[in-house]
Amino acid sequence: QVQLAESGGGLVQAGGSLRLSCAASGRTFSSSAVGWFRQAPGKDREFVAGINWSSHNTVYADSVKGRFTISRVSGRNSVYLQMNSLEAEDTAVYYCAAKIWGYTATPPVMTYEYDYWGQGTQVTVSS
Repeated sequence: QVQLAESGGGLVQAGGSLRLSCAASGRTFSSSAVGWFRQAPGKDREFVAGINWSSHNTVYADSVKGRFTISRVSGRNSVYLQMNSLEAEDTAVYYCAAKIWGYTATPPVMTYEYDYWGQGTQVTVSS
């Protein structure tokens, strides 16, 4: 089993920044990819960003390109999401997810492709 825990959410004004963290625990964390998703009230969960664990290749949703950066530090079981120039439309619960089974060169963008999920952290951007 792998447990994922998000942190770093909060309330921020439009134009501000937040840095989300996703920490993994449990069995040795060996993932092929880690993704960040978000879900706003009344909307489906949507892909935000993903990173390939070994190559560090990244993928971003068009809505966050140039504003958000996903990263990981080698040797640490953590993934980060730096969010800059936040907009009211970024308000949502943010989830990290890990794909453990099966290799993928490109981080998946669909929720069903991920094996483990965190509980989420709320991000609220006031306009």
